[in-house]
Amino acid sequence: MRPPEIEHSTREERYEYIAGKFRCRNNCELCGLCQVYGGKDPLIVYGDYIEGKEDFYVIARKYR
Repeated sequence: MRPPEIEHSTREERYEYIAGKFRCRNNCELCGLCQVYGGKDPLIVYGDYIEGKEDFYVIARKYR
């Protein structure tokens, strides 16, 4: 599923997308998601996207 576009979504929809897509699996050895984002919670990393300030893909490119 593609992330909701800022122009066509609410803050709550963007929050739910990030929270659902990057949910903690409570198994750091197998997951490694936090390591991708430098140990930061994805809800913090994508905070500007959630607030409608920056595109999802712009933020994602910073961590690739």
